[in-house]
Amino acid sequence: MSSPSSVPPASNASPSSDASPVSAPAAGARSPVTADDVDLAVGLAVRLLAGVPEGAWAGRAGSLEWDCWETVEHLSDDLFAYAAQLGLRTGPLDRYVPVVAESRRPGGPANTVHAKREAGAGGLVQVLEASGALLASMVRTTPADRRGHHVFGASDPEGFAAMGVVETLVHAHDLAEGLGLRWEPPAGLCARALARLFPEVAVTAQPWPTLLWATGRAGLPDRPRRTGGWRWHGAPLEEDRPGS
Repeated sequence: MSSPSSVPPASNASPSSDASPVSAPAAGARSPVTADDVDLAVGLAVRLLAGVPEGAWAGRAGSLEWDCWETVEHLSDDLFAYAAQLGLRTGPLDRYVPVVAESRRPGGPANTVHAKREAGAGGLVQVLEASGALLASMVRTTPADRRGHHVFGASDPEGFAAMGVVETLVHAHDLAEGLGLRWEPPAGLCARALARLFPEVAVTAQPWPTLLWATGRAGLPDRPRRTGGWRWHGAPLEEDRPGS
């Protein structure tokens, strides 16, 4: 359940200051992030990674300190963790579900979810797909007024769906860089996730580069790359708008 800011800064699936903040969107002025969006993001990532040869996973994933195998495990773990947070009907909002998370090596990600190495790359991708399905199912079946803990603000099902989408899109970017693949997710998917989790970010005409900028992975022509850390807005926008 590591926060996105803790991470150092396709096929092939294609379908020194920040910009001035903009107001959070008014209620009803944006399209919500849904379970279908989680399914779409994870499905595209699975398609991207299908067929990657066994020997390719040991290389670093983009700018991360993790290798590609560890990055898929971390992404799977995030999706599982967000689903778990939505599973508590009356759970505490000041801590995560107390599952054990372990790193397999010094400096590696601390995960609850690990894939069996003997299952190979195919098994690793199955773990990712199954974890995404868990989150999508929880988003579909959890009441909209339920809240779960996150370090960036207690969130609702839509918020956790958006977190799963962002984690999937940006870590697929890291993996594509490490594996030498092409990855450009749909603009609408990126725009919906940006509007929910980064309402203060001025979105360019191309939402995908904006999302990479918002998560500290790239610069924009009018905005240098974020280097001082970043965070998203987890709480429901109608309850706690940034800048209000």
